[in-house]
Amino acid sequence: MTRDLPIRWAGIVEESVVDGPGLRAVVFFQGCPHRCPGCHNPETWDEQGGHLHTVGQVWEYIQDHPLLRGITLSGGEPFCQPAAGAELARLAKDKGWEVMVYTGYLWEELVQNPQPQVRELLKLTDILVDGPFILAQRDLGLKFRGSGNQRLINVPASLVASRPVLWEGDDDGLV
Repeated sequence: MTRDLPIRWAGIVEESVVDGPGLRAVVFFQGCPHRCPGCHNPETWDEQGGHLHTVGQVWEYIQDHPLLRGITLSGGEPFCQPAAGAELARLAKDKGWEVMVYTGYLWEELVQNPQPQVRELLKLTDILVDGPFILAQRDLGLKFRGSGNQRLINVPASLVASRPVLWEGDDDGLV
């Protein structure tokens, strides 16, 4: 059963309006190879830190919230645990929620990644914030991201177009 997949996570925010459009839950994955200077969550870097549970246990924290419109997978780096990320995304999609993922990888790196779990997580993602946080490009005025190099990518449109298509959605949770 895929809900039995292990997941190492740093924490959960049960209600957020700053980590994507609409009211959403945020799961912070533990472990990050990027280690960006100025990172908002450096406590998530250690691959052995955080909490080790199953995807099902993490899902129990957030699944019954009646007002949520989506889930955000953040970090750390969700693509370092792609099978667990994909299963959380699948559970969210089954509930009719939108999925947003923050990654330090570039879109171009992810679509070239040979791991099937990476591709699966990407396919289940609606909005992707890609690229490392770059302190010299920090901009607190950007929507849902921290530095000017990071892109908000409409993943379904990008997969069809075979190139990054920027997300231009509203804050109301509609993709």
